[in-house]
Amino acid sequence: MGAFPVLNFPEYCFRLRSGSGGYEVWDALRGIWLVLTPEEWVRQHLIRFLSERMGAVPQYVSQEYPVSLGGMSQRADIVVCGRDGKPCLLAECKAPDVALEEEGVARNVLAQAVRYNSVVGARYVLLTNGRRHLCFEWDTRAGRYAPLGNFPDLSVFFGIE
Repeated sequence: MGAFPVLNFPEYCFRLRSGSGGYEVWDALRGIWLVLTPEEWVRQHLIRFLSERMGAVPQYVSQEYPVSLGGMSQRADIVVCGRDGKPCLLAECKAPDVALEEEGVARNVLAQAVRYNSVVGARYVLLTNGRRHLCFEWDTRAGRYAPLGNFPDLSVFFGIE
């Protein structure tokens, strides 16, 4: 696994196997093997983190969530819905080498996530390259996304105290 960097998440064990296109990772949510690209490495870590540390219930976490923008079919990387079925968080995952610390790059990734969220309507938007995480909350009064200092506690959307 030397090709995949250490990320800014807790250390997780994943089921891996060697496939025709390189490594594959078992996606427990979808019950399928996926090619382990750098972005998929980030996505699998984020899903585990949201489920195990931030209160998301795995059954309510969707990957490659369909979004229709201007008649074009797009897909949001991760959407977490609350127990009521309404989206509460939209996450855009990038490969670790995508420089989210650069303002212009982060602004472009946020713009992409905001476009998706204009359809999805989640309260929170999260950007991550696995090393840097940028979290935002929709501020209804100000009509804009406000940066958060940390990941949101998603347990409130599931009635978990």
